[in-house]
Amino acid sequence: MALPQLNAPSYEMEVPSTGETVKYRPFLIKEQKVLMIAQETGKESDMARAMCEIVKSCTDGAVKNPEKLPTFDIEYMFLQLRSKSVGSEVELQITCPDDEETKVPVTINLEDVTVQKAEDHSTEIMITDEIGIKMKYPSMMDISKYQVGKTKTVDLTFGVIKDCLESIFDAEQVYEDMPKKELDTFIESMNTEQFGKLQKFFDTMPKLKHTIKVTNPNTKVESEVIVEGMQNFLG
Repeated sequence: MALPQLNAPSYEMEVPSTGETVKYRPFLIKEQKVLMIAQETGKESDMARAMCEIVKSCTDGAVKNPEKLPTFDIEYMFLQLRSKSVGSEVELQITCPDDEETKVPVTINLEDVTVQKAEDHSTEIMITDEIGIKMKYPSMMDISKYQVGKTKTVDLTFGVIKDCLESIFDAEQVYEDMPKKELDTFIESMNTEQFGKLQKFFDTMPKLKHTIKVTNPNTKVESEVIVEGMQNFLG
């Protein structure tokens, strides 16, 4: 006789980059196992792959090719999965900005965390009046290639930029097939102002963000603190 089937509840969430609504269920033990194995290796690539695999599994394949989606998509969806699987409330230790020393415990609801981007953000960047660049957002797998803290800052910066540079265009043509050597030369020939425009793309791109009000118990000063990035929401 077959064992009874366990049915998980179903919820809906929106994929930030596309606005598409997908159904999802909480983590099951099989997904928890995948996550634990990835955490034990300590490799960012394993953790990124596990998160993508869990998002795909918990949405019953509705999210196709999650490894190609922007990092903020995966981080947001993973956070929503986590809130329904483990609990939506998380206690964070927030450092009070007024003295930059006192830490205060603050409880937030993960369901209140949203993906936000700066108003002046754009995926098209005009390097000169005639030459522009079309950028794409980095995926979890793009970022996981670089071991943060172990990869030299210059290698990380230039590596991610080249991964995200989708095409170069001018008034006459769009260049999508870009040999590595020519792309290196193109980027290295930029002046400081032009390169700053590329850096601004990453500074202003969509990211998980939530504003928290915190009162310093010692000074009684109330401040607003902006928390960014998935890891900072997991305590």
